[in-house]
Amino acid sequence: MPESKILLYYAFAPISDPEAVRLWQLELCRSLGLRGRVIVSPHGINGTVGGELDACKRYLRRTREYAPFAGLEAKWSDGSGFEPDAPELLHGEDRSAPWRRSADFPKLSVKARDELVAFGIPDETRVDGRGVVGGGVRLTPEAVNALVDERGDEVVFFDGRNAWEAEIGRFRGAVVPEVRTTHDFIGRIDRGDFDAIKDRPVVTYCTGGIRCEILSAAMRRRGFAEVYQLDGGVVRYGEAFGNSGLWEGSLAVFDGRESIDFAPGAAVLGRCALCGAPSNRLADCADGACRTRFVACERHPGAACRDCAPRP
Repeated sequence: MPESKILLYYAFAPISDPEAVRLWQLELCRSLGLRGRVIVSPHGINGTVGGELDACKRYLRRTREYAPFAGLEAKWSDGSGFEPDAPELLHGEDRSAPWRRSADFPKLSVKARDELVAFGIPDETRVDGRGVVGGGVRLTPEAVNALVDERGDEVVFFDGRNAWEAEIGRFRGAVVPEVRTTHDFIGRIDRGDFDAIKDRPVVTYCTGGIRCEILSAAMRRRGFAEVYQLDGGVVRYGEAFGNSGLWEGSLAVFDGRESIDFAPGAAVLGRCALCGAPSNRLADCADGACRTRFVACERHPGAACRDCAPRP
Protein backbone atom coordinates (compact mmCIF):
# COMPACT_ATOMS: atom_id res chain seq x y z
CA MET A 1 0.00 0.00 0.00
CA PRO A 2 1.48 3.41 -0.95
CA GLU A 3 2.18 5.88 1.84
CA SER A 4 0.00 8.98 2.06
CA LYS A 5 2.04 12.13 2.71
CA ILE A 6 1.46 15.88 3.04
CA LEU A 7 4.02 18.56 2.14
CA LEU A 8 4.02 22.03 3.68
CA TYR A 9 6.48 24.42 2.05
CA TYR A 10 7.28 27.93 0.87
CA ALA A 11 10.11 29.81 -0.76
CA PHE A 12 10.61 33.56 -1.02
CA ALA A 13 12.29 34.65 -4.25
CA PRO A 14 11.59 37.31 -6.90
CA ILE A 15 9.32 35.85 -9.60
CA SER A 16 9.03 37.86 -12.82
CA ASP A 17 6.11 35.89 -14.32
CA PRO A 18 3.90 34.36 -11.60
CA GLU A 19 1.25 33.29 -14.11
CA ALA A 20 3.75 31.16 -16.06
CA VAL A 21 4.91 29.54 -12.83
CA ARG A 22 1.28 28.93 -11.85
CA LEU A 23 0.55 27.09 -15.09
CA TRP A 24 3.68 24.96 -14.71
CA GLN A 25 2.80 24.08 -11.12
CA LEU A 26 -0.78 23.24 -12.09
CA GLU A 27 0.31 20.76 -14.74
CA LEU A 28 3.00 19.30 -12.49
CA CYS A 29 0.54 18.63 -9.67
CA ARG A 30 -2.06 17.21 -12.03
CA SER A 31 0.44 14.83 -13.62
CA LEU A 32 1.40 13.49 -10.18
CA GLY A 33 -2.14 13.21 -8.81
CA LEU A 34 -1.45 15.76 -6.08
CA ARG A 35 -4.20 17.77 -4.44
CA GLY A 36 -3.98 20.78 -2.17
CA ARG A 37 -3.36 24.51 -2.43
CA VAL A 38 -0.48 26.32 -4.15
CA ILE A 39 -0.07 30.10 -4.35
CA VAL A 40 2.45 31.85 -6.60
CA SER A 41 3.17 35.57 -6.35
CA PRO A 42 5.93 38.01 -7.32
CA HIS A 43 7.41 37.13 -3.91
CA GLY A 44 7.69 33.33 -4.40
CA ILE A 45 5.62 30.20 -3.75
CA ASN A 46 3.59 28.79 -0.86
CA GLY A 47 1.89 25.42 -0.84
CA THR A 48 0.38 22.46 0.96
CA VAL A 49 -0.14 19.37 -1.18
CA GLY A 50 -0.82 15.73 -0.50
CA GLY A 51 -0.59 12.42 -2.30
CA GLU A 52 1.57 9.33 -2.63
CA LEU A 53 5.06 9.44 -1.14
CA ASP A 54 6.79 8.88 -4.48
CA ALA A 55 4.64 11.52 -6.17
CA CYS A 56 5.53 14.03 -3.45
CA LYS A 57 9.23 13.26 -3.87
CA ARG A 58 8.99 13.79 -7.63
CA TYR A 59 7.13 17.03 -7.08
CA LEU A 60 9.85 18.41 -4.80
CA ARG A 61 12.61 17.34 -7.18
CA ARG A 62 10.94 19.00 -10.17
CA THR A 63 10.08 22.18 -8.26
CA ARG A 64 13.63 22.58 -7.00
CA GLU A 65 14.92 22.38 -10.57
CA TYR A 66 13.51 25.88 -11.06
CA ALA A 67 16.39 28.11 -9.93
CA PRO A 68 14.43 30.52 -7.65
CA PHE A 69 13.08 27.49 -5.74
CA ALA A 70 16.33 25.53 -5.54
CA GLY A 71 16.56 26.02 -1.77
CA LEU A 72 12.92 25.17 -1.06
CA GLU A 73 12.52 23.20 2.16
CA ALA A 74 9.46 21.08 2.86
CA LYS A 75 7.94 19.83 6.07
CA TRP A 76 6.67 16.27 5.77
CA SER A 77 3.78 14.76 7.69
CA ASP A 78 1.64 11.65 7.39
CA GLY A 79 -1.60 11.97 5.48
CA SER A 80 -4.78 10.22 6.55
CA GLY A 81 -5.10 8.06 3.43
CA PHE A 82 -6.45 8.07 -0.10
CA GLU A 83 -9.73 8.42 -1.94
CA PRO A 84 -11.46 5.11 -2.84
CA ASP A 85 -9.81 3.11 -5.61
CA ALA A 86 -11.94 4.55 -8.40
CA PRO A 87 -12.97 8.06 -7.37
CA GLU A 88 -14.81 10.39 -9.69
CA LEU A 89 -12.05 12.60 -11.04
CA LEU A 90 -12.34 16.32 -10.58
CA HIS A 91 -12.30 18.70 -13.52
CA GLY A 92 -8.82 18.91 -14.98
CA GLU A 93 -7.34 15.87 -13.22
CA ASP A 94 -5.17 13.61 -15.36
CA ARG A 95 -7.01 10.34 -16.01
CA SER A 96 -3.80 8.68 -17.18
CA ALA A 97 -1.87 9.41 -13.95
CA PRO A 98 -1.33 6.20 -11.94
CA TRP A 99 -1.29 8.00 -8.59
CA ARG A 100 -3.89 7.66 -5.87
CA ARG A 101 -5.51 10.90 -4.74
CA SER A 102 -5.13 12.22 -1.19
CA ALA A 103 -8.23 12.10 1.01
CA ASP A 104 -6.96 15.11 2.95
CA PHE A 105 -7.71 17.59 0.15
CA PRO A 106 -10.98 17.71 -1.83
CA LYS A 107 -9.38 19.33 -4.88
CA LEU A 108 -6.30 20.98 -6.36
CA SER A 109 -6.10 24.78 -6.37
CA VAL A 110 -3.15 26.63 -7.94
CA LYS A 111 -3.46 30.42 -8.02
CA ALA A 112 -1.39 33.50 -8.80
CA ARG A 113 -1.89 36.36 -6.34
CA ASP A 114 -0.29 39.63 -5.31
CA GLU A 115 0.81 38.16 -1.95
CA LEU A 116 1.73 34.70 -0.68
CA VAL A 117 -0.07 35.58 2.57
CA ALA A 118 -2.90 38.12 2.48
CA PHE A 119 -1.61 40.72 4.92
CA GLY A 120 -2.66 43.47 2.53
CA ILE A 121 0.85 44.90 2.08
CA PRO A 122 2.02 43.57 -1.32
CA ASP A 123 3.92 46.72 -2.23
CA GLU A 124 5.58 46.93 1.18
CA THR A 125 6.91 43.37 1.22
CA ARG A 126 10.30 43.08 -0.46
CA VAL A 127 12.24 39.92 -1.30
CA ASP A 128 15.63 39.20 -2.79
CA GLY A 129 17.67 36.08 -3.45
CA ARG A 130 17.98 35.47 0.30
CA GLY A 131 14.27 35.82 1.10
CA VAL A 132 12.23 38.53 2.81
CA VAL A 133 14.16 41.75 3.33
CA GLY A 134 14.17 43.11 6.88
CA GLY A 135 12.55 40.18 8.67
CA GLY A 136 13.08 39.20 12.27
CA VAL A 137 16.07 37.22 13.48
CA ARG A 138 15.53 33.52 12.84
CA LEU A 139 15.62 31.26 15.89
CA THR A 140 15.73 27.48 15.88
CA PRO A 141 13.45 25.73 18.38
CA GLU A 142 16.44 25.20 20.64
CA ALA A 143 17.40 28.88 20.38
CA VAL A 144 13.87 29.94 21.32
CA ASN A 145 14.10 27.92 24.52
CA ALA A 146 17.55 29.35 25.22
CA LEU A 147 16.21 32.90 24.79
CA VAL A 148 13.43 32.22 27.30
CA ASP A 149 15.88 30.60 29.73
CA GLU A 150 18.10 33.69 29.52
CA ARG A 151 15.48 36.46 29.62
CA GLY A 152 12.48 34.83 31.24
CA ASP A 153 9.14 36.63 31.31
CA GLU A 154 10.59 39.53 29.36
CA VAL A 155 10.14 37.44 26.19
CA VAL A 156 6.78 37.79 24.42
CA PHE A 157 5.43 35.10 22.10
CA PHE A 158 3.30 36.74 19.41
CA ASP A 159 0.87 34.48 17.55
CA GLY A 160 0.84 35.25 13.83
CA ARG A 161 -2.20 33.06 13.10
CA ASN A 162 -5.95 33.62 13.13
CA ALA A 163 -7.40 33.65 16.64
CA TRP A 164 -9.44 30.48 16.10
CA GLU A 165 -6.25 28.52 15.42
CA ALA A 166 -4.88 29.48 18.83
CA GLU A 167 -7.97 28.17 20.62
CA ILE A 168 -6.66 24.61 20.43
CA GLY A 169 -2.91 25.26 20.78
CA ARG A 170 -0.45 28.08 21.46
CA PHE A 171 2.80 28.96 23.18
CA ARG A 172 2.47 29.40 26.90
CA GLY A 173 1.50 32.96 27.75
CA ALA A 174 1.43 34.09 24.11
CA VAL A 175 -0.16 37.29 22.88
CA VAL A 176 -3.00 36.12 20.62
CA PRO A 177 -4.43 38.98 18.52
CA GLU A 178 -8.20 38.82 18.12
CA VAL A 179 -8.12 38.62 14.33
CA ARG A 180 -10.37 36.58 12.07
CA THR A 181 -8.20 36.91 8.97
CA THR A 182 -4.55 37.62 8.25
CA HIS A 183 -5.62 40.90 6.67
CA ASP A 184 -6.58 42.25 10.13
CA PHE A 185 -3.06 42.15 11.63
CA ILE A 186 -1.57 45.27 10.07
CA GLY A 187 -4.53 47.45 11.00
CA ARG A 188 -4.30 46.44 14.64
CA ILE A 189 -0.56 47.04 14.73
CA ASP A 190 -0.99 50.43 13.07
CA ARG A 191 -3.65 51.38 15.64
CA GLY A 192 -1.13 50.80 18.40
CA ASP A 193 -2.84 47.77 19.96
CA PHE A 194 0.53 46.16 20.72
CA ASP A 195 2.64 49.24 21.50
CA ALA A 196 3.15 47.98 25.05
CA ILE A 197 5.48 45.23 23.81
CA LYS A 198 7.42 47.28 21.26
CA ASP A 199 10.54 47.42 23.46
CA ARG A 200 10.47 43.78 24.57
CA PRO A 201 11.95 40.76 22.76
CA VAL A 202 9.09 39.47 20.58
CA VAL A 203 9.11 35.95 19.12
CA THR A 204 6.63 35.67 16.25
CA TYR A 205 5.34 32.23 15.35
CA CYS A 206 2.89 30.57 12.97
CA THR A 207 2.18 27.10 11.57
CA GLY A 208 5.10 26.59 9.18
CA GLY A 209 6.94 29.90 9.33
CA ILE A 210 5.74 31.81 6.25
CA ARG A 211 3.36 34.22 7.95
CA CYS A 212 6.07 35.32 10.37
CA GLU A 213 8.54 35.94 7.56
CA ILE A 214 6.27 38.79 6.44
CA LEU A 215 4.80 39.76 9.82
CA SER A 216 8.17 40.12 11.57
CA ALA A 217 9.40 42.45 8.81
CA ALA A 218 6.21 44.52 9.06
CA MET A 219 6.59 44.79 12.84
CA ARG A 220 10.20 45.93 12.55
CA ARG A 221 9.20 48.62 10.06
CA ARG A 222 6.62 49.80 12.59
CA GLY A 223 9.05 50.32 15.41
CA PHE A 224 9.27 46.99 17.23
CA ALA A 225 12.83 47.01 18.52
CA GLU A 226 13.73 43.32 18.93
CA VAL A 227 11.82 40.91 16.73
CA TYR A 228 12.50 37.21 16.20
CA GLN A 229 10.78 34.55 14.12
CA LEU A 230 10.52 30.87 14.95
CA ASP A 231 12.29 29.25 12.01
CA GLY A 232 10.14 26.48 10.54
CA GLY A 233 7.17 27.51 12.65
CA VAL A 234 5.32 25.46 15.22
CA VAL A 235 5.75 22.37 13.04
CA ARG A 236 9.52 22.36 13.57
CA TYR A 237 9.19 23.20 17.27
CA GLY A 238 6.74 20.36 17.83
CA GLU A 239 8.97 17.93 15.98
CA ALA A 240 11.84 18.92 18.26
CA PHE A 241 10.10 18.95 21.64
CA GLY A 242 6.73 17.18 21.37
CA ASN A 243 4.76 17.97 24.52
CA SER A 244 7.82 18.77 26.63
CA GLY A 245 8.56 22.31 25.45
CA LEU A 246 6.80 25.66 25.64
CA TRP A 247 4.08 24.75 23.14
CA GLU A 248 0.78 23.57 24.60
CA GLY A 249 -2.07 21.72 22.90
CA SER A 250 -2.74 20.80 19.27
CA LEU A 251 -1.76 22.50 16.01
CA ALA A 252 -4.47 23.59 13.57
CA VAL A 253 -3.70 22.57 9.98
CA PHE A 254 -5.35 23.43 6.68
CA ASP A 255 -6.30 20.01 5.36
CA GLY A 256 -8.71 17.21 6.14
CA ARG A 257 -6.94 16.33 9.38
CA GLU A 258 -8.00 19.71 10.87
CA SER A 259 -5.44 19.41 13.71
CA ILE A 260 -2.40 17.38 14.72
CA ASP A 261 -0.66 16.48 17.99
CA PHE A 262 3.11 16.20 18.25
CA ALA A 263 3.03 13.41 20.84
CA PRO A 264 0.41 11.32 22.63
CA GLY A 265 -1.23 13.00 25.59
CA ALA A 266 -1.17 16.58 24.26
CA ALA A 267 -3.14 19.01 26.41
CA VAL A 268 -6.68 19.73 25.23
CA LEU A 269 -7.00 23.52 25.40
CA GLY A 270 -10.05 24.06 23.21
CA ARG A 271 -13.61 24.29 24.46
CA CYS A 272 -16.59 23.53 22.27
CA ALA A 273 -18.22 26.81 21.26
CA LEU A 274 -21.65 25.19 21.58
CA CYS A 275 -21.49 23.29 24.87
CA GLY A 276 -18.12 24.08 26.48
CA ALA A 277 -16.81 20.50 26.43
CA PRO A 278 -13.02 20.04 26.06
CA SER A 279 -12.10 19.47 22.41
CA ASN A 280 -9.27 19.93 19.91
CA ARG A 281 -11.60 19.53 16.92
CA LEU A 282 -12.17 22.44 14.54
CA ALA A 283 -15.15 22.82 12.26
CA ASP A 284 -16.59 25.13 9.62
CA CYS A 285 -20.00 26.65 10.23
CA ALA A 286 -22.70 24.53 8.58
CA ASP A 287 -24.15 27.67 6.99
CA GLY A 288 -22.41 27.82 3.62
CA ALA A 289 -22.59 31.62 3.58
CA CYS A 290 -20.66 31.87 6.87
CA ARG A 291 -16.87 31.50 6.98
CA THR A 292 -16.58 31.11 10.76
CA ARG A 293 -14.25 28.42 12.09
CA PHE A 294 -14.75 27.28 15.67
CA VAL A 295 -14.05 24.51 18.16
CA ALA A 296 -16.76 21.83 18.11
CA CYS A 297 -16.79 18.62 20.12
CA GLU A 298 -17.84 15.22 18.76
CA ARG A 299 -21.40 15.80 19.97
CA HIS A 300 -21.84 18.63 17.44
CA PRO A 301 -20.69 17.41 14.01
CA GLY A 302 -21.82 19.58 11.13
CA ALA A 303 -23.19 22.26 13.45
CA ALA A 304 -23.69 25.95 12.75
CA CYS A 305 -21.80 28.54 14.76
CA ARG A 306 -23.60 30.43 17.53
CA ASP A 307 -24.36 33.38 15.26
CA CYS A 308 -25.97 31.18 12.61
CA ALA A 309 -27.67 28.55 14.78
CA PRO A 310 -31.47 28.74 14.87
CA ARG A 311 -32.78 30.61 17.91
CA PRO A 312 -34.82 28.49 20.35
